[in-house]
Order: sequence, then structure tokens, then C-alpha cells
Amino acid sequence: MLRTLSLPEQVLGEEEVRRLSDVRPDRWYPIGWLIDLMEKLDERVGYYGLLRMGRMVFSLSHEKRVLATASSARDIIWGIDAMYHHANRGVSIGGWKVLRFEPGYAELEKNTPHHCIVAQGILKAGLSAMGTPSLVAQTTCFRLGGEVCVYTVTSVIADERWMGKGQ
Repeated sequence: MLRTLSLPEQVLGEEEVRRLSDVRPDRWYPIGWLIDLMEKLDERVGYYGLLRMGRMVFSLSHEKRVLATASSARDIIWGIDAMYHHANRGVSIGGWKVLRFEPGYAELEKNTPHHCIVAQGILKAGLSAMGTPSLVAQTTCFRLGGEVCVYTVTSVIADERWMGKGQ
């Protein structure tokens, strides 16, 4: 989170920055703390700050491992739930479900506690890493009263970079 912000002390406060500077990537922390931090980020820097955080989370937590095995947008779309569960532990923590997948288009459902826009940034970063930049939009949001978040993903790329080889 600190790498997401230019002036983290001004956005999160000095005490929170001190706590975050002690975070170690190989340890686990209460999800409530992360959710509270995302709420602060939402209030203080808004949509683009959360989107940037999502891209940074992909870069730091998933990119190296995912790029070793993924070769198309299909791998990202169908693998987003595995990415989520690789980085988050516990029971009843929600997940991702692919509702529809076709050339240049996908619909996904998310019922995790993480901020929707951060998740959107993670998904966008994963798709860009596959060479398939995409528009990721929410049609339903749990933060706005929906039961789950539903995302649509569209791309002008619908060849094997999207569908995978042999599809």
C-alpha cells in the first residue's frame, strides 16, 4: 500500500505508515486492517488511488508466479479465483466465479470483502500483463446494495492472446 502513495503520511497518517512499514510479505495480517486501509484510501484519494493499488498488488503479489504459467487472458479470467485464494486464507472469504467467457468478452462475479476497485485494478493488471489490455467495468456492486459485484471485461483483442492457443 505504501508503494501506491506518493505521500503516504498525508493520506494515511504517520501511525498507520509506521505500522505498514513493519509489514512483511511472508506473514499474514488481519483482513479487517486491509479493508480499513482501503476505506481510508477511497475517502482520501478515490477511484484512481484504489485502481493503482490493485495494479500494484498484482505486480507485487501475483505477477511473477502468474506469468510463469499464464499465456492468455483466458488464464487470467479463469485463474483470478486461484490468485485470490493464493493471497488470502481462511474460510468463508468469498471468491470469484466466471459467468461468461467468449472472444473479447467476459463476465465475472466477486463476493470477497476486498474493495471492488482494488479488485478491478488487479484484474486489469493481469490482463495487461497478457498483452490484452481491457476495459473492466462493474455492472453490480455490493457496496451499492448488490448481493455481489459483477464485472464485465471487454477487449478488442479476441484472438489467441485472449482465448489461448488452440481455442
